[in-house]
Amino acid sequence: MTKMKQALWMLVAVSSAAWLRPALAADDAGPYQVSKVLKVGGDGGWDYVTVDSREKLLYLPRTTHTMVIDANDGTVKADIPGQKGNHGVALDRSKNRGFISDGEDASVVIFDLKTNEVLGKVKAAEDADAIIYDRASGKVLVSCGDAHALVPISADVDPKAGKADAAVDLGGKPEFLASDGQGKVYINLVDKNQVVVVDTRAMKVVDKWSTTPGGQPVGMAIDRQHRRLFVGCRKPQKLIVMSADDGRVLADLPIGAGCDGTAFDGDAFASCRDGSLAIARETKPGTFEIVENLKTRPGAKTCGVDRRQHTLYLPTAEFGEERDARGRPRPKPGTFMVLVVHRAGS
Repeated sequence: MTKMKQALWMLVAVSSAAWLRPALAADDAGPYQVSKVLKVGGDGGWDYVTVDSREKLLYLPRTTHTMVIDANDGTVKADIPGQKGNHGVALDRSKNRGFISDGEDASVVIFDLKTNEVLGKVKAAEDADAIIYDRASGKVLVSCGDAHALVPISADVDPKAGKADAAVDLGGKPEFLASDGQGKVYINLVDKNQVVVVDTRAMKVVDKWSTTPGGQPVGMAIDRQHRRLFVGCRKPQKLIVMSADDGRVLADLPIGAGCDGTAFDGDAFASCRDGSLAIARETKPGTFEIVENLKTRPGAKTCGVDRRQHTLYLPTAEFGEERDARGRPRPKPGTFMVLVVHRAGS
């Protein structure tokens, strides 16, 4: 048999084998998988994870300190001390600065991105929580839940003696926020079932949109190219797809319990405390569907995305029988970890 015929027979055999294979079960057919678990350890709780795609680093607030870890293997590169009740980290590489929101101290800790040395802190407002850097305004934006305010801080503020700009009254309790990079920021009001729109150049509220049929909106992500918001809601448990231009609800999709984070990277993701990651996709123009519910681990309620590597990171831990004041299981000491999620085959 000639080499050409051998090659043709092999191609036919492979094609036939693929055709004869039974279809995958629905639970196994999804395109995403937990590809790795980074065992980090260390003390403290956790909240938002911030991904530095360029340096391949993860910033992980742990209540009283912030860990900087290698996104590839979980190695701790630095541990920034001195917080009382932290929540999130914002980065401005152009100023070589990082910013940590500290809700217990109503402040933002400023640190050097090269040395991880604390440079100082600036007062924000009560319950300083989610934090992002908005390039359009050059401001670090802090959602302060109990203060019902958005607090802008100049990225080049004097970390020893500087002050935040005047707070923007949001008229409700903010959770996470997302910037369109063009001068608008979108913020969930968890107690009002609304998304509030702030003009970051004028620093004023310009619109408010209902998240109905979703309620208690917490997670927020944006598709800047197509001008869409993805809002993770807890009650009812929905991922709301919303126009970033006029607030029209384009879809409401079922997700798991205890959502606290959403992300966008071609697909949209809603991470939930119950150990599920809902993955939504525009399956045809104007039609959005949940294409997969990936099993993660209980407690993996927030997520960060590396858009360069198309990788998601979800912090969590192992849990024991002991319960906290809210009746939730307490994490076992030293079991903190980060789940790494890839698209299968990537």
